[in-house]
Amino acid sequence: MKNAQSFSHLFVPCMLAVLVSGQAAAAQPAQQSYPAMAPLSQYLMADRAAEIKLARSAAPAAISDHATVLVLEAHGYVTAVKGTNGYVCMVDRSWSSQLDAPTFWDPKLRGPTCFNPPAARSVLPITFKRTTLALGGQSREEIKKEMAAAFNAGQLPALEPGAMSYMMSKQGFLDDQAGHWMPHLMFYTAGNVNWGADLAGSPVMLNTQFRDGPYPINVLMITVGKWSDGTAAPAM
Repeated sequence: MKNAQSFSHLFVPCMLAVLVSGQAAAAQPAQQSYPAMAPLSQYLMADRAAEIKLARSAAPAAISDHATVLVLEAHGYVTAVKGTNGYVCMVDRSWSSQLDAPTFWDPKLRGPTCFNPPAARSVLPITFKRTTLALGGQSREEIKKEMAAAFNAGQLPALEPGAMSYMMSKQGFLDDQAGHWMPHLMFYTAGNVNWGADLAGSPVMLNTQFRDGPYPINVLMITVGKWSDGTAAPAM
């Protein structure tokens, strides 16, 4: 079953808009709400090596072992490992979610993601900007205004063709309902691109991550059958 309805509000990563049956939805635990930012320490990972390992778990080792790896510190993401293949792996936090998501300030959210070079250059800067604003104490409304102003002023790069990312980690935590959900790939396209997302029988799902901002970006997701370590994923 496509049983991650709440996942439609996540970035991260991770983020899908799918229908569930009433029976399946009733079986889900209630989605918690996080109305305000928790203490900073709850978003940080004290063990730097553990965060590097978690970030790399987003993609197969053939990619992530040679990628640049970022870790979150008190004022934003910093480079912990300099890579050689142009990919960037990091662990996304909750403020990359859609701004009206109940999980926007969830300190438990950890979304391991590996961006390919075009996404690292043109999508990851959105995460960097949001992170700076969130860690600077901005509210959701202030973040939305600041992001719109930055986009309209040309301070955020245009989306590059071919931008995509891997989210295949078995260890991530996307929200209280989805858990680590399913391994999947995310493709970033222009907002007017039609891939048949969410149509009956289509394997493509539309992630609403950027629906609350000025960025004309679609996030299209396709699940895959294996986790990044090569083990089989559960059936949808």
